[in-house]
Amino acid sequence: MSSRDPWSDAVAITAAWVRAHGVNRRDVVVLLPFAQLLPVARRAFGASGAWLPRIETTQSLARSLGPDEMPVAGQVSFDVALDRIVASRLLRAQRWAAAWPRSDERGFEQAVAALVNTAHALARSAFAVPPALRAQHWDDARALLSLQGLAAGMPGSRERLLARVGLEWAAAAAAPATDALFNLQAAGWVALQAGGPDRLTQALLQHHAAQAPCLWLNADADPADPFATLTPTVRVQIAVCDDFESEAQRTAACVLRHLQDGEQPVALIAQDRALVRRVRALLGRQRVALRDETGWKLSTTRAGASVRTPLTCARGDALTDDWLDWLKACAHPELTPHETRRALDALERELRRRKLRLARHVDPEALGPAAARLWRQAADLLQPLVGLGTAPGPVWLATLEACLIATGQLAALEADDAGRQALAALRWSPDADPPVAVSAEDHLDIDAFSTWLDAALEQASFLPDSSPEPEVIVTPIARAMLRPFAAVVVPGVDERHLGAVAAPGDLLSDRERAALGVPDTQVRREADLLAFAQLLRHPRLTLLHRTTDDGEPMAASAWVELLRLALSRHADPNAWGIAPDPRTPLSVPATPVAPPLPTAPLLLPSQLSASACEALRACPYRFFARQLLRLGALEELDSEMEKREYGTWLHAVLQRFHDERAEPMEAALESARLHAIGRELRQDQGLDEAEFLPYASSFARLVPRYLDWLHKRDAAGATWLEAERDLVAQPPAWAPVRMQGRIDRVDCVQDKGVPTTQLIDYKTSKKQALRDAIGRGEDTQLPFYVALMAAQSDAGGDIDAMYLMLDESDKIVHVPHPDVQRSAQALVEGVGRDLARIAEGASLPALGEGRVCETCDARGLCRRDHWAPTAAPAAPAAPTAAAAVPS
Repeated sequence: MSSRDPWSDAVAITAAWVRAHGVNRRDVVVLLPFAQLLPVARRAFGASGAWLPRIETTQSLARSLGPDEMPVAGQVSFDVALDRIVASRLLRAQRWAAAWPRSDERGFEQAVAALVNTAHALARSAFAVPPALRAQHWDDARALLSLQGLAAGMPGSRERLLARVGLEWAAAAAAPATDALFNLQAAGWVALQAGGPDRLTQALLQHHAAQAPCLWLNADADPADPFATLTPTVRVQIAVCDDFESEAQRTAACVLRHLQDGEQPVALIAQDRALVRRVRALLGRQRVALRDETGWKLSTTRAGASVRTPLTCARGDALTDDWLDWLKACAHPELTPHETRRALDALERELRRRKLRLARHVDPEALGPAAARLWRQAADLLQPLVGLGTAPGPVWLATLEACLIATGQLAALEADDAGRQALAALRWSPDADPPVAVSAEDHLDIDAFSTWLDAALEQASFLPDSSPEPEVIVTPIARAMLRPFAAVVVPGVDERHLGAVAAPGDLLSDRERAALGVPDTQVRREADLLAFAQLLRHPRLTLLHRTTDDGEPMAASAWVELLRLALSRHADPNAWGIAPDPRTPLSVPATPVAPPLPTAPLLLPSQLSASACEALRACPYRFFARQLLRLGALEELDSEMEKREYGTWLHAVLQRFHDERAEPMEAALESARLHAIGRELRQDQGLDEAEFLPYASSFARLVPRYLDWLHKRDAAGATWLEAERDLVAQPPAWAPVRMQGRIDRVDCVQDKGVPTTQLIDYKTSKKQALRDAIGRGEDTQLPFYVALMAAQSDAGGDIDAMYLMLDESDKIVHVPHPDVQRSAQALVEGVGRDLARIAEGASLPALGEGRVCETCDARGLCRRDHWAPTAAPAAPAAPTAAAAVPS
């Protein structure tokens, strides 16, 4: 067929073939490779003015003859979510796999997914075999996947057993509707091939060849040289972009340029779905009429999350973040909108303040009245799901539906396009087909039901409403063939998205796939290559790819280089070129701001901690934002355990250990006690065991080093006095501001026979950083604690202080602060002068320099990144206490 106008060729060849065989044109069946070509083909055949043949795909023709046979319980349904439940039941019934779910739950789930993929592939392959030959096909498959000579424990034995289960399951599948096509009588059969041959179409024409004339039209290029036959007027341009956002912007700009030039419709090929979603959003801002034939998975939509969240919240390991997200989406008819916002804000503040990550650790009695009421109501709504235990699938669906009704979420889903499609995917709509999503025979716990629901939403795509006359059509490359696009734009022609055939996820080798008629790697790659070559039929083709992806280098697809080499032999030198950047440069003049110089004499706090004094010394504006305005970053309620939580736990472990330690004991006994205390406190603090595992390993390495250090310290006469002591003092120079803090540990040591109080602060940072800070006179914490301790009525004698480094790889290291009492006195005097000047109205400028700026929470507030390059605080400022502390 001609590469210039394949449809004219197809119509002309078919007309000549009809005349040659003397058949009635109306009784000829023309089979197309996919449904999007139906209107195109009917227009092309109708343009001749003769009677139209019957133009169908195999699936549309089969549906016109009658509905599919409904599978009975246990048969392959080609519903991935439902079939995974059936596959799990099948595997559990196998003697060799009965213990697998208990010994390796994750591996068992992967095996179930592979079993379903294998059964689907084998069943679809068998459906392309004429019904009369299908029994022999299954016998040949059994011989190929024979278990003869297979012994337990042999490499690949489990995979072969799984494949054999999938084979027998597929062989028991209900007959497809396409079987009726083998009995359909037609005057003649015409098949159009594009993107590689279709096995079912081939089988149909071979079957009917004895009774009726058959014509095979091949619109594909030669797979050995797919770019050999090119449209003489083809113009291919390529754009090389720097990163994801640059590629998305250039793709959108390229589409808009085609539309401005009157070239429509434009095909936007969905090679990289994440990228195309971004392009779609950019085009939406320009009010482009668009039709998306690919959509995106319902599991990624807000509607899908609304259906899933109640189940997530009903789990024992539910996060408070999930509860907050759910509560914000629920209707609360018993509260006014204002009361709802206040209750939600109060609840969120309390959860963040208490750092409660797991919902099961929330005690409503400890919350405020409005927050507690909201939490209890939510718990009552979830109780039917929590208490369901193990139940049939329809019971789970009904219980979840009742929860969605009670929270008003079901009504919101029914009013939303994506919500209606999500409900249809779960068979909740009245006209769902089939009407029941999951069998009553399957008794599921909350994990199994959640897995089914996730799979059901994952396999369904949300297709948004589109314009009846779209300017842009988003389509996969395999559905762009032979369609009348004025221009085609293909982003994502890189090594990861074009020509990279994904693994099929089944249990068959390529040799077995080829023998069983399942598309192997070579067949699938060849089909993709032929589909890519078909794009050259369009007069304007633009290819785009990026050179980096998430910081990693990424090359263009090898097919792009093959195309470039093929076009280099083309007679027209303009057939290949570099695409100009169609984006319009926008020049924005710089408008720097001056550094802020706030004053706040009336906002001095009643007390300061060591960290507050450090903020004042590091940057007065940071002190202004954090202490005077009391601003701070919200605590995250995420699922990741932070090192800070490990530090809190470690402090508590050491405190309890020393509280209970009356006298030194053997290292083995004390080691066992430390680990026992650690386990108890981990449970008391609600720390997840899996997330805690890396820190447990660190603790296991710490224990012997700590005990070795402790026993040497015992031998030197040191004794432990107390830990986590809260202290408050009122330095006269600070009045009315007080100093307050909590000291990690207080010991008594012997310094040349003289008892000395030693303050210890545990650290998990690097020792060199602390030594450098002490050497530069920038250490605030130890001098602050010494000054605080010295002001206590029970303080007597000398006071010493040191950091105890617990994270060093070889041993416990201490970092002392020399002459710490002198540093403490200087700190108190310097901060006192600063507080006096602040009270008198001195400004608190943002210094905008040093390492503190890199991690400062107030950087966006002082707008450091928007200052002029030479900007510096101009007004007199309160001097920082750093200058008053000696090195």
